[in-house]
Amino acid sequence: MALRIEDYGLIGDLQTAALVGRDGSIDWLCLPRFDAPACFAALLGDDQAGFWRLAPAAGGLCTRRRYRGDTLILETEWETPEGAVRVIDTMPPRGEAADVVRVVEGVRGRVPMRMALRLRFDYGRIVPWVRHRDGQLAAIAGPDAAWLHTPVPLHGEDYTTRAEFTVSAGQRVPFVLTYRPSHESPPRPVDADKALAGTEAFWTSWMGRFRYDGRWDEAVRRSLVTLKALTYAPTGGIVAAATTSLPEQLGGPRNWDYRFCWLRDATFTLQALLGTGFVAEAKAWREWLLRATAGDPADLQIMYGIDGTRRLPEYTLDWLPGYEGAAPVRVGNAASDQFQLDVWGEVLDGLHEARQSGLQVDEDAWDLQRALLDYLEGHWADPDNGLWEVRGDRQHFVHSKVMAWAGLDRAVQAVERFGLDGPVDRWRATRDAIHAQVCERGFDAERNTFTQFYGSQGLDAALLLVPRVGFLPWHDPRIAGTVDALQRELCQDGFLLRYDPRADGGVDGLPGAEGAFITCTFWLADALYGIGREPEAHQLFERLLGLRNDLGLLSEEYDPATGRQLGNTPQAFSHVGLVNAARHLSATRPARDTPGK
Repeated sequence: MALRIEDYGLIGDLQTAALVGRDGSIDWLCLPRFDAPACFAALLGDDQAGFWRLAPAAGGLCTRRRYRGDTLILETEWETPEGAVRVIDTMPPRGEAADVVRVVEGVRGRVPMRMALRLRFDYGRIVPWVRHRDGQLAAIAGPDAAWLHTPVPLHGEDYTTRAEFTVSAGQRVPFVLTYRPSHESPPRPVDADKALAGTEAFWTSWMGRFRYDGRWDEAVRRSLVTLKALTYAPTGGIVAAATTSLPEQLGGPRNWDYRFCWLRDATFTLQALLGTGFVAEAKAWREWLLRATAGDPADLQIMYGIDGTRRLPEYTLDWLPGYEGAAPVRVGNAASDQFQLDVWGEVLDGLHEARQSGLQVDEDAWDLQRALLDYLEGHWADPDNGLWEVRGDRQHFVHSKVMAWAGLDRAVQAVERFGLDGPVDRWRATRDAIHAQVCERGFDAERNTFTQFYGSQGLDAALLLVPRVGFLPWHDPRIAGTVDALQRELCQDGFLLRYDPRADGGVDGLPGAEGAFITCTFWLADALYGIGREPEAHQLFERLLGLRNDLGLLSEEYDPATGRQLGNTPQAFSHVGLVNAARHLSATRPARDTPGK
């Protein structure tokens, strides 16, 4: 039976990532890039696809696991009848190749151990050619190659490399799995203990820039380490999650590939990084944003590859049954071709956030923003697919119109506050026209709430962002009314759905249901604080912290009925929501009474 999604921890080297299970398995390994897995495994439901298990011979789940301080060094411990053992897992900062380091450390007694490595390339479909030389393993198939270095004798059985050994108290047994393209020479072996020391030094130094003065220090620290782990260092891009096709409903079809960079995350991510002292990461993300969005504004996409790649064709891996039977398993994301009006506003808002935080933007960047504004002026009245990438008919989504307003508002501020040039009177007039239309057509006066789209009876968690972007002040009664309506109609056991898929005849065009959206519930906590319901906001935030697994990680969604995490993991949007909500709830009241951000 598959482990629960929350049973996995994350390790990574800022260019790739792996998920480590509570049973000592690495069931997901993306190499050498997030979107190019070399070893793809049992997490998606096919135990033959590949895994690397290292655990006591008696089996079972660990009794304790933790990260070592503010690092991505994961320590998993077992208590057995023979004694106690610890497995230390990490991916050191990238050297000449990608390495996964595993060290078995004896804690007490003598513990028999077993290792099983089943390497599979090309999403679990390709069985490599494996050779054993002097106790080492080399596996090659097409463009991919991997090497396993260890002093433990290895043998092959049933297309799997195996080892049995015993570890005594104080003994350390290393295993290093290295990936490199098959046409390159074999990598030099990595010293496991030096790699661990270097990894700890890297993360400790990085966290030295951390700035946050609030009561949730531990949670914010772990979320920022997770966000850093989801960063692709060569470009500064931040992927939405390290996985694909983990379901939003167990056994259902809502399974998407999240190993890409979404423009919708831009402003929130910049706020989280800049607000906690990580200016270099914010600048790298801003530079990625500028490169990815350069070109014809009409060609702006909602998401890109980690290197700015635009073509993200979606296809299914029919040979994999999926996590707990959730099918299909998808690679790529067809939503990249959708028209989502809000992304123009989000890009402009994100660049405005960078500007007012002191990040220098050159003249070419303002030229790009001017081009984005020209397109936005001509298309803000068009229907779109909305923030949540619905696959039904396009609608006039209220959130999309509000973000169009925000884009033009930031342009007006660029002229008025920062002295940049532009047709400010025209932008101001268009901004005001959007505002009037949204208030007239997107607000249900009878229910005292904004709606998901014009004429809709449904609601949308993204309506909580209306005051966040300054469209209306927090004290406006329409904001309180919207918060009340969302709690009344979209909450499950206090946790917020992003929308009701059944409303308005099924606006998203997809079968099935989904769990409560974690970042949306962070928005709700923030909104409750914004409208003055502070005790309720703090209580909800604490409940959300309780959804994290024992390592402080959050996936995309949560199912209140089963108490399980759902969706791709770990989810950047959830951790960004945690960081920003913690910052806002820790601020003084005068700062929260200021409209906008």
